[in-house]
Amino acid sequence: MIGELSFYGLYMPWLMPLALGALGVLWGLRRLLAATGLYRHIWHPALFDVALYVLLLYGLSRAAYFLQTGSL
Repeated sequence: MIGELSFYGLYMPWLMPLALGALGVLWGLRRLLAATGLYRHIWHPALFDVALYVLLLYGLSRAAYFLQTGSL
């Protein structure tokens, strides 16, 4: 069974806080990429942002799984 998180009586799936965390990291990375000018070298920035978000969400979910079970 997929676990749930209780936030002041509001039950939500674990994917929701992970998705919000990945979104926060993505916002920071987008600002960093824009400030350094690396977006000039990216062919399709919107597609790059979606791919980066999916990778961040996957990484956070694997890290949460590792912390929960203690094994890879």
